[in-house]
Amino acid sequence: MRLTTRTNLAMRTLMFCAVNSDRIVRKHEVAAICNSSENHLAQVVNTLSQKGFIDTQRGRAGGMRLNRPTNQIGVGAVLRAFETGMPFAECHDPATNTCPLIGICRFRNVLDRALEAFYGSMDEITLADLVDGNVPLAHILALSEQRLSSACQ
Repeated sequence: MRLTTRTNLAMRTLMFCAVNSDRIVRKHEVAAICNSSENHLAQVVNTLSQKGFIDTQRGRAGGMRLNRPTNQIGVGAVLRAFETGMPFAECHDPATNTCPLIGICRFRNVLDRALEAFYGSMDEITLADLVDGNVPLAHILALSEQRLSSACQ
């Protein structure tokens, strides 16, 4: 299994917002520190906002921040928001499935159980579990005054 780039970027964005929870963060700051294009990030931010993980503000003083405490943002919910629209295997998409084994194959059932186990384990983890007390992460993601002035140049 491999997570999409959008899912990975969504988790980075949420961790960035969590580490910098004392302020509104801007898209260009997240893009610079998380090694992403602003265009790609804009799509992720839009989904995070629509799904209620972050609040966004437009305008000169705009940006984004978490919509709720980190211990109320489940990693499983974030992954589902970005991953469930894509079928895991061909047999999971009735519109494009060409597998001749669809009615008799047990592999699909095994995949379904594995996916549920994966999401179930991710449901046990919150954003707080990933960021609280993670000093090396905070060191990389925290916006210092020096970093803020260089990001604005």
